[in-house]
Amino acid sequence: MHKPNLALARATAGIFKARTGIDGIDQLTGGGIPAGRPTLVCGAAGCGKTLLALTFLYNGAAHFDEPGVFMTFEERPDDLVKNVASLNYDIDRLVKEEKLAIDHVRVERAEIEETGEYDLEGLFIRLGYAIDKIGARRVVLDTVEALFAGLSNQAVLRSELRRLFEWLKDRGVTAIITGERGGGQLTRHGLEEYVSDCVILLDNRVHEHITTRRLRVVKYRGTAHGTNEYPFLIDETGISVMPITSANLDHVAPDERVSSGIADLDVMLEGRGFFRGGSVLVSGMAGSGKSSIAAQFADAACRSGERCIYFALEESPAQITRNMRSIGVDLQHWVDNGLLRFSAHRPSLFGLETHLATMHRDVEEFRPTAVIIDPLSSLLNSGQKHDVQAMIVRLVDFLKSQTVTTMFTSLTHGSVETAMTDMAVSSLMDTWLLLYNRESNGEHNRQLYLIKSRGMAHSNQVREFIMTHDGIALREVYVGPEGVLTGSARVAQEARERDQAMLRQHEGERRNLEFARRRRRIEAQIEELQAQLADDRLELKGFAEETTAREQQTDDDRARMSTSRMVAPRRAKT
Repeated sequence: MHKPNLALARATAGIFKARTGIDGIDQLTGGGIPAGRPTLVCGAAGCGKTLLALTFLYNGAAHFDEPGVFMTFEERPDDLVKNVASLNYDIDRLVKEEKLAIDHVRVERAEIEETGEYDLEGLFIRLGYAIDKIGARRVVLDTVEALFAGLSNQAVLRSELRRLFEWLKDRGVTAIITGERGGGQLTRHGLEEYVSDCVILLDNRVHEHITTRRLRVVKYRGTAHGTNEYPFLIDETGISVMPITSANLDHVAPDERVSSGIADLDVMLEGRGFFRGGSVLVSGMAGSGKSSIAAQFADAACRSGERCIYFALEESPAQITRNMRSIGVDLQHWVDNGLLRFSAHRPSLFGLETHLATMHRDVEEFRPTAVIIDPLSSLLNSGQKHDVQAMIVRLVDFLKSQTVTTMFTSLTHGSVETAMTDMAVSSLMDTWLLLYNRESNGEHNRQLYLIKSRGMAHSNQVREFIMTHDGIALREVYVGPEGVLTGSARVAQEARERDQAMLRQHEGERRNLEFARRRRRIEAQIEELQAQLADDRLELKGFAEETTAREQQTDDDRARMSTSRMVAPRRAKT
C-alpha cells in the first residue's frame, strides 16, 4: 500500500490533498484533489477529460516526485504522446526514467460475451504490477465506460465498480477515473459519482455558435471547495482553470495617482490623474476618440516604466499602432521594449467565459499595472446581456484585486442627457468620461464630459476635445448667447468678437482723440482767459495805485492849503 506524499499533500480538516499542478484547480479545491482516494472526472466528448488527467499525472511525475500510471482503454500510448507533444510534455523521457508508465488495455465486447463472466482480477494484477514497478503514487484510468463496455448485467457492473474504487483506496494511490456524461446523470452508469470521494464535471457548452468550456466541482468529501462553474482554457500552454467569482469587495484602494496621458485631463482630475487600481470608463459615440484616449493612457503608463496590456476586440495591433501615430503616439516603440502587449481577438472567437479566462491568464502571466479593453461593448455579441454584465463584474473585481488601473471603452447612443452604455456598467466604474459628437454648422465637433470620478473634487466643466499631431488637447468651450459653440462656429464667433473688440478699440481711440482736441481747445481758452484776467488784474492794480496816489496828492494839497491860509501872529506894541 502506497502512502500519499505528505510533504506535497496539503491537510485540510484531516483531508490530505494532492496538488494537480493545474492553474486554478488547486485554488478552487483548497490544495488539490484528495490524496490516496479516487476522483471522478466526467463530461461529454471533447471536454478535456483525458488532457486534465494526463496533466495531473505529468505534473506529479515531473514536478512533485510522484510517479504515475496511465491506463487507457481507448487510445494507444503512441497517440497519447503525440496528442500532448505540442504542450512540451516530455512523456518519453519520464517513461524511460520510470517515473511514468502508460498501459493500453484492449477491451472487446465480443470477447467478453464469449468468455461469459466479467471479472476485474486481471486488471488489478496488471495495474498492481505497474504501480509496484515504478512506485506509483498516482493512477489514471481512461475511461471507465470503455472498461465496462461489454457488461450488460447492472448488478455485476455496480459490484465491480465498487470493487475497483475500493481497490484503488486500498492501494493508497491518488487516482483519477474519467467517465462520459450520461443522460440525466453525471455518468452513464450513474454509480461512479456516488463511490468517488471527489467529482469534477467538465462541460463544453455552445451558445449562439460559440463554445465555452466550464468546470465544476460537484462534490468533495470532507472539505470545502468552490461550487460555482469556472471557465477553463485548453491552449498551447495546456489546461488552466480560472477560479473567478464575483466575490468579496475586499480589494485595496490606494491613494496613489496615475496620469491619464492627457495633461489637460489630469488638470480636471485635481491635476493628478486617476487613482491607481481604479476602473475608468470612456464611453462615446462612434468616432468620438475613445481609442485615442486609451492609447494616450497606455503611452503614459509605458513612459513611467510600467507594463500595459491592450485587449483589442475590433482592430488589429498593426492598425491601432498605425492610427495612433497620427496623434503623435508611438505604441510600437513600447511593444518592442516589452512594456506593451496586445491581445487581439474578435468577440465571436470565444464565449464570454473564455474571454474572461484568457484575460485572467494574460494578466497573471504579464503582470501589468494598466489594462485597456477596447471596446467592452463589442462583447455583447458573445452572449446575452445579463451574462455580459456578470462577466464584466467578475472582470472588474479581478483587476481591482490585482491593483490594476483599467480603462474600458464603450459605445453609447443618444444624447448627452440620456447617454448610457449598452451594458449599463457605468455604476461599476470609479471614473466615467463621456465623449460626444455635437453637430453644428454642418460639422461634428467633439466634447468631453467628466461625469464622475469617485474620491476627488473633479472639474464639472465641459471641454472641447481636439486631436492634434502632438496628442489630445482639451479646450474650454465657448458659452455665448446661442449656447455652447465649438469648431468653426466657435472660430467664427471668436472672429466676430475680435472684430467687435477692434471696433470698440477704434471707437475708444477716436473718442480719446476728440477728448484731446477738446481739451486743447479748452486749455487754450483757459489760457486766454487767464491772460485777460492778468491784464485786468494789472489794470486794477494800476487803478488802485493811481487812486492811492491821487488821494495822497489831495491830502498833500489840502495840507499846503491849510498852511498857506494860516496868518502870522501880530507883534506887541512897545
